[in-house]
Amino acid sequence: MATDTLKSATGAGAPSGLRRLLLDNGALTALIVLIVALSALSGDFLTTDNLLNIGVQAAVTAILAFGVTFVIVAAGIDLSVGSVAALTSTVLAWSATQSGMPVALAVVLAIATGVGAGLVNGFLIAYGKLPPFIATLAMLSVARGLSLVISGGVPIAFPASVSHLGDTLGGWLPAPVLVMVAMGLIAALVLGRTYIGRSMYAIGGNEEAARLSGLRVNRQKLAIYALSGVFAAVAGIVLAARLGSAQPQAADGYELDAIAAVVIGGASLAGGTGKASGTFVGALILAVLRNGLNLLNVSAFWQQVVIGVVIALAVLLDAVRRKAGATPVAGAGGPKGKQAATYGLAAVVTVAVVGATSFLHTGSASSANPKMGLSLSTLNNPFFVQIRSGAEAEAKKRGVDLTVTDAQNDASQQANQLQNFTSSKLGAIIVNPVDSDAASNSVKAAGRAGIPVVAVDRGVNKASIKALIASDNVAGGELAARSIGDKLGGKGKIVILQGQAGTSAARERAAGFAKGLKAYPGIRVVAQQPADFDRTKGLDVMSNLLQAHPDVQGVIAANDEMALGAIKALGSKAGKSVAVVGFDGTPDGLTAVKGGTLYASVAQQPSQLGRIAVDNALDAVHGKKVQPMVKVPVKVVTKQNVAGFTG
Repeated sequence: MATDTLKSATGAGAPSGLRRLLLDNGALTALIVLIVALSALSGDFLTTDNLLNIGVQAAVTAILAFGVTFVIVAAGIDLSVGSVAALTSTVLAWSATQSGMPVALAVVLAIATGVGAGLVNGFLIAYGKLPPFIATLAMLSVARGLSLVISGGVPIAFPASVSHLGDTLGGWLPAPVLVMVAMGLIAALVLGRTYIGRSMYAIGGNEEAARLSGLRVNRQKLAIYALSGVFAAVAGIVLAARLGSAQPQAADGYELDAIAAVVIGGASLAGGTGKASGTFVGALILAVLRNGLNLLNVSAFWQQVVIGVVIALAVLLDAVRRKAGATPVAGAGGPKGKQAATYGLAAVVTVAVVGATSFLHTGSASSANPKMGLSLSTLNNPFFVQIRSGAEAEAKKRGVDLTVTDAQNDASQQANQLQNFTSSKLGAIIVNPVDSDAASNSVKAAGRAGIPVVAVDRGVNKASIKALIASDNVAGGELAARSIGDKLGGKGKIVILQGQAGTSAARERAAGFAKGLKAYPGIRVVAQQPADFDRTKGLDVMSNLLQAHPDVQGVIAANDEMALGAIKALGSKAGKSVAVVGFDGTPDGLTAVKGGTLYASVAQQPSQLGRIAVDNALDAVHGKKVQPMVKVPVKVVTKQNVAGFTG
């Protein structure tokens, strides 16, 4: 009888403890389900190398999320952490390398920068009475802008002594994982054992009640946002150490991942609940998803859909568990109702993950075929879509199992993808770097693993690659400048639409424009503005520039997408009173050339780039000699020769 009573009180001994752990941690249940499902779907997932790889990929998001946990527990929000991370790493790199400051002092200055950004956020919210969303959104823009101003839009090499934070200890234990664990322990200590931690819960639970009880709420908010800034600074340093350089565009969008990790981990956006361990699990869920979907060769476009669905299911699992615990279903017996709800939702998550990944798994090639990975800087641009098409067509022709990933113009995300390729022990890797410096550490790691790497369109600095398949961006920029110069008869006012700041393509094409325009002293550049290789931004920037320079006679754009945006802004002027020159020779660009609105496009042959990259990678796999540099010709396409251009 006593035994039965004990069992009814505790469940069933040790197994009950495990069940209760899962019942009280919906995110942990979802993580276990994901690991089991992905392990069943991919033999490369559950290996020591890949698990450490996941830990490295989770590190930056987790560190950011620990800081955001403080803010969310206190019923706030911090949208600035990604930009603050980029700013602090840029401050450190600039201080230590270009200003000659001692590295130790530069690190202190970087941390102080994070604290300062957090204090500004806290002051605007506590004393300026701005909503947290607005205050931190403003800081997001300010911090990103300052990062670009300090760096000049160019990545800055990181000090060697700090770069060791991106290395492994003893040849196997990644330093970023150790930093993540240390920061997680600090976050848990602050939340659970300190006065300020208790203040966070009190403010998040009921701010007015906390104030009436004597808590100095405004001062506490200053401290809370300052803590978030400290964690953002550490995350930025770890990220830059991994990449070997401070990237002014680094951690773009990471604030959303950090908030998602906190919410997945069980915190409420209404405040008052949340813990560091839950945030850690939430960050792991995001890293496991991205890693597993890469290994399964799920389409880069579908990956975002799958990740969003699984995040929603993970949060729903936790919400149903909470509801079942608060209001047991009639006749369900309380705890049994909780168990039924939790395990039922776990089953739904399992079926959803297994079903989605199985359906989207495109690795249909025979396991005997050579396996390769292609990491593209972005697939949100027709030029790179054409590279993918050429690579996939050649891979199919040659019997190659090709996995394609989209880095979304994020150097750190590309580093993760390259690590996934390396841990999967692919035969070869093809990379189109977001940034030539930032890709070096990942390419070196692939080389140490004996995997040949071929670069396409952009090279990789400070790392050994088998071949570079590229057009000459500088020479292409010169051709674009000559085209506009000749069209205008060597005289006139022009504007230049630059690419995304910090990318090698933007820098090289800009250098080519400047070099080519030296031959035309009568050409005056009245404005140069970045439009990020994006058509919509090209339209907006050109519309703005026309207000100040309505008499402009020419436009040079660093790609066809921006050129097409400029044409929209110019309206009837395009092709008549204003000559526009683009770059890339995309299908839409060539159509505009035929129509006369785009005067010329410096056409690369992106499909050829992809095809030749696969051929050279396959030769490297088979031990054949590969030319270190393969140049694919570029040409100026105008209305006179566009009909004969095949691309």
